Amino acid sequence: MGKEVMTAAESATTDLAAQWQRVRARLHSEVGDAAFRNWLKPVVLTDVADGLVRLAVPTPFLRDRVEGHYADRLRALWTGENPEVRDVQVEVRADAPGAGIAPAPADNDTGAPAAGGDRDGESETAGDDALDLGAALDPRFTFDRFVVGKPNEFAYAAACRVAEGHNAAFNPVFLYGGVGLGKTHLMHAIAWDIRERDPSRQVLYLSAEKFMYRFVRALRQHDTMAFKEQFRSVDVLMVDDVQFISGKESTQEEFFHTFNALVDQGRQVVISADKSPNDLEGMEERLKSRLGCGLVADIHATTYELRLGILESKAEQLGVTVPRPVIEFLAHRITNNVRELEGALNRVAAHAQLVGRDITLETTQEVLSDILRANDRRVTIDEIQKKVAEHFHVRVADMASARRARSVARPRQVAMYLAKHLTPRSLPEIGRKFGGRDHTTVMHAVRKVEKLLETDPALSEDVTLLRRMLQN
Repeated sequence: MGKEVMTAAESATTDLAAQWQRVRARLHSEVGDAAFRNWLKPVVLTDVADGLVRLAVPTPFLRDRVEGHYADRLRALWTGENPEVRDVQVEVRADAPGAGIAPAPADNDTGAPAAGGDRDGESETAGDDALDLGAALDPRFTFDRFVVGKPNEFAYAAACRVAEGHNAAFNPVFLYGGVGLGKTHLMHAIAWDIRERDPSRQVLYLSAEKFMYRFVRALRQHDTMAFKEQFRSVDVLMVDDVQFISGKESTQEEFFHTFNALVDQGRQVVISADKSPNDLEGMEERLKSRLGCGLVADIHATTYELRLGILESKAEQLGVTVPRPVIEFLAHRITNNVRELEGALNRVAAHAQLVGRDITLETTQEVLSDILRANDRRVTIDEIQKKVAEHFHVRVADMASARRARSVARPRQVAMYLAKHLTPRSLPEIGRKFGGRDHTTVMHAVRKVEKLLETDPALSEDVTLLRRMLQN
């Protein structure tokens, strides 16, 4: 008897799996390879009961995409396969695929939608889809999660323009800035947005390191023609951290020809690096020239106001209430990059949830003691005075002198501004380091520089450069 019940259960499971396979196949044929790979391939069947089909995906981002774009069609196809089905529900499950009903995954049929699995251990042929060459896209890195402020608004606008149009109005688009300021976030956001607008377009995102790895492997396998065809057949090529190929002549040569072929065909190219094209050391002059011939957008170091916005947005995403004094404290103390800033807030929130303590200024300082010490060590007022004096060609002694000539006063004000933003020192402490000046003098200097940064591009460039030198 038990054997008969088991056999019936196995038969029912087999029928459901077969129905799901047919639904997937129909949907695949309707939406095409690109859309299916990007959004539907990770979806698995977990249960069918009481007229409800339950599907599972690994992330909330993917759930929202499937519900927003494919839920109605999934419902109709399921009803066609099984008249008892009345509705389809998509849920997030960390263990997807699950319940033993989902078909065996093809390729790497798990995780978030990606530009292509990292299949370095497998052999590839010229027939592989170009998307399989790329790196995974992070579902958190979308335009709606990018906090815009003065330091990044131009780069953000350029990225949005790329995502909106088929014609490459600016080609290439070159994004550059320091570590953790949002270059990779913008590149992922471009890819996600293009796929949503037109899933038929082939978008290839990868690091320059991976480009080099693929090229070297093609050379070893005597298969460079396949390599060229794969990279030159995409609609949008996005290469992150292009500075990695500095000094690598053969890779630069191939990248240059790939770049030219795509631009000549009107295909979009987006590049990121830690420096502007002209400042990339070990890069061929012709490649520098090509990289800089389109739209070059700099992402500046974050301002206090932007850091506040980033922390508020992150707290909302985490679903935690963070007191305003804690937000302001973190924005003042962690200035190096956005990645470190968000990581600090993650630690504070996790500690509060796991230990069951409220988020306060005291607990924040306790949990982040190592990060705060590192930030304290990173920049000192003495270092700031020395760097500013060197940059503006004045003496370090002038920082504390009573001289009021503009050639001295302006660098002194810039040094005070940087001391306020790059160190945890109070205004009176800063004033004492500048010849015993009053805290109101420091406050006036900070406000003066902030106002000038909005109207004086040359000074803005000087301050940005000084911040980078001090923080690296």
